Amino acid sequence: MTNLRADLKLVVGASTAKALANGLKIETVSDLLRHYPRRYAERGQLTDIAGLELGEHATVMARIERVNKRRMKSRSGTLLEMVITDGKRRLQCTFFNQAWREKELVPGKNGLFAGKVTAFRDVLQLANPEYELFDAERQAEAMDDFLAEIIPVYPAAQGIPTWVIAKAVRQVLDVLEVDEDPMPTELLARYGLPGLESALRGIHRPSSWEALNSARRRLKWDEAMAVQLIFAQRRHSLVSRPAKACPHTDGGILDAFDKRLPFELTSGQREIGDEISRDLSTEHPMNRLLQGEVGSGKTVVALRAMLQVVDSGRQAALLAPTEVLAAQHARSLREMLGELGQAGELGAAENATKVTLLTGSMGAKERKKALLETVSGEAGIVVGTHALIQDTVSFADLGLAVVDEQHRFGVEQRDALRSRGADDTSPHVLVMTATPIPRTVAMTVYGDLEISALRVMPVGRSPIKTSVVPVAERPAWLDRAWQRVREECGKGHQAYIVCPRIGDEPASDKGDKRPALAVLDVAPELAEGPLKGLKIGVLHGRMPADDKDAVMRAFSRGDLDVLVATTVIEVGVNVPNATAMVIMDADRFGISQLHQLRGRVGRGSVPGLCLLVTETLDGTTTRERLAAVESTTDGFELSRMDLELRREGDILGAAQSGKKSTLKLLSLLQDEDVIAEARARALEIVEQDPALGNYLGLAHMIADVVDEDRVEYLEKS
Repeated sequence: MTNLRADLKLVVGASTAKALANGLKIETVSDLLRHYPRRYAERGQLTDIAGLELGEHATVMARIERVNKRRMKSRSGTLLEMVITDGKRRLQCTFFNQAWREKELVPGKNGLFAGKVTAFRDVLQLANPEYELFDAERQAEAMDDFLAEIIPVYPAAQGIPTWVIAKAVRQVLDVLEVDEDPMPTELLARYGLPGLESALRGIHRPSSWEALNSARRRLKWDEAMAVQLIFAQRRHSLVSRPAKACPHTDGGILDAFDKRLPFELTSGQREIGDEISRDLSTEHPMNRLLQGEVGSGKTVVALRAMLQVVDSGRQAALLAPTEVLAAQHARSLREMLGELGQAGELGAAENATKVTLLTGSMGAKERKKALLETVSGEAGIVVGTHALIQDTVSFADLGLAVVDEQHRFGVEQRDALRSRGADDTSPHVLVMTATPIPRTVAMTVYGDLEISALRVMPVGRSPIKTSVVPVAERPAWLDRAWQRVREECGKGHQAYIVCPRIGDEPASDKGDKRPALAVLDVAPELAEGPLKGLKIGVLHGRMPADDKDAVMRAFSRGDLDVLVATTVIEVGVNVPNATAMVIMDADRFGISQLHQLRGRVGRGSVPGLCLLVTETLDGTTTRERLAAVESTTDGFELSRMDLELRREGDILGAAQSGKKSTLKLLSLLQDEDVIAEARARALEIVEQDPALGNYLGLAHMIADVVDEDRVEYLEKS
């Protein structure tokens, strides 16, 4: 018998174990049994060939329609061509110098065929596919899995087809013995879940669809509990550390700021402001996520929190992902505060504070001054990039850290920020994001944070009309796009032109796909062509900081009509007079990024216009994404569409860590009940037993379900 932590080669042999380790990073019995089937086929039910995608490693159940052997013209040897069908579509299979296969590949036989989907002369094909036939002659040799009514089809790799994985799974299940179920008995009873051993057998070798669904539900619980336990421990650890209380001060700078606000706060801003105020008043560190639409007023909410901390005699820091955005934030905070942010200057209010900008590219004299203002406490609010959390920067008494656009910062940088409190205390942390995500996703991705969402837009925000410009199908539409830009500028407004690349870097080679358009190429073409006569500026991330700041100031003042830029303007840049945006090669951007970009227009009293220029054809997945952005300006709805289109693949940081997603069965959009219940139970368990000393099974389950690198990632994020 064997258990879940056993080395795989002891069960399946060294050769198979090596292939599984090299191809799929499967090394233990648990790794293999947590490598769940991608889908299931019923005996006699053929795979829909129409659903195959170029480049994927696919396994299809199909019928051999015809086989043809011929000599190759270009080189010596034979070519065996086989056509398989699902009854509606056909798929070409080609074998090079393997004429002997003709004897067993007989038309009319069904089987599983696996390989990488390629194209030859615009026809989809599998080259040298591996296969397993379901014919009478080989039935005695066929595995039990393929004699069942429900056939598992596994995510495979080159040289490790689904039936090799299925055989290894069968070998393991024949000797498996789960000593003790990691899930507490009361939880299994409460939610009617089967035991772990039963679930593992049920998902790999289901006796019925009902048994399969029961197994899937239990194993989804394993994934949800593993992730939520990590977050619950993380939250317990953070809350157990002390923080300095920063209660509201009557008659302080916050009250003065509220009185001078030229607009009414929205109901959402007031409610979330009260939540944050209560958090700041405790001696436990606040860890809150503030998510909201582009332009929903998150900055005002954050500034009011920072002023409450300043009233308590402490400092607040605002981290931005780019120097352009940091400078923009510093300017807008000073403008909003007026005389309340001019401490030490003529005309400053009696209880004024100072807003200091600190970035990595400052000159020595300017940087020294900013560092002194920070360490002395003269600066109540310090704004900067990741330079703020370097060892050379010291705060007098950091009470609150506000992180803007959290996803742009590395895990270690955010972790370092939390350690910058004085006297062994943690600062309160407010994380802001303008990429709204559904609550179920937020509970999994930001499990250790309290979540607040701003959904009501402030009065005065203008609508934005978005249109796709399909230049491959309608080239004249691009000319009209440039006319619209000229029309907006003719009315005294301004426009952004966004490109994916700067133009001073080597273009990446993507086969037949041309290099993405670049700022340094597009700007002169527009200046000499369709936008001739307009004042055009250029902005990108590799410009010196002073040059970037000068360009942004010129655009903000209205000295420039058009700004040709990269995504450096994606977040935080606020020019109310900019009413039009043209995004070139819009198909090279994701849904959330396009939504963020267009949020730079329509910030004043005039409606905004966003044009998505693309060469991609109608009917493709890429055009679906652009159509989604065109159809709605609801960021929460768009984030849901984005998740559905990219199949939740990088939710737990796979993009950052380069690893596959931990979530193999759990759907963040469809399993809200499981996620919510697991979160509640995990918090209860960790509250009673933070180290899980009495729940060793759950501690082992975390290691089984979430790989070691991902545990570290989740703990720090």
